[in-house]
Amino acid sequence: MTMGAAMGPEKRLEGGWFQRLAWVVLAWGSLGILVWVPFLYVAIRRGRTSDWFAFASFALYECVTLPWLATDDSTDGGEYVGLAMIVTMLNAAWMLLFAVFDKKLAGPAMAYAAAPAPQGHPYQQGYPYGR
Repeated sequence: MTMGAAMGPEKRLEGGWFQRLAWVVLAWGSLGILVWVPFLYVAIRRGRTSDWFAFASFALYECVTLPWLATDDSTDGGEYVGLAMIVTMLNAAWMLLFAVFDKKLAGPAMAYAAAPAPQGHPYQQGYPYGR
């Protein structure tokens, strides 16, 4: 049994392209310092374990890289930190644009309710391989 089934119907978080782009601009505009904020929003709104894990991983990233950058006086290795920051922000942008938000539903599914019931012919098993 999943946690969503135990707590009730699963929460959905639909977001349009403007909202998705706004979260990406926040992450990139702050140079990665606020990359954890959109994932906290998603985790609070939807409450899935995977959302909290994503938030925790980005928050841990910030808690490690910011003090490291502030206390590092060496000139070697800065390009690796920059590469790690760019890869992290690209990963966050991809997740926010394509993976985190649910796709919008067109409306209630009425396909089966609108179909007419079969009349006069009971279901018959056919030959699966033909003759």
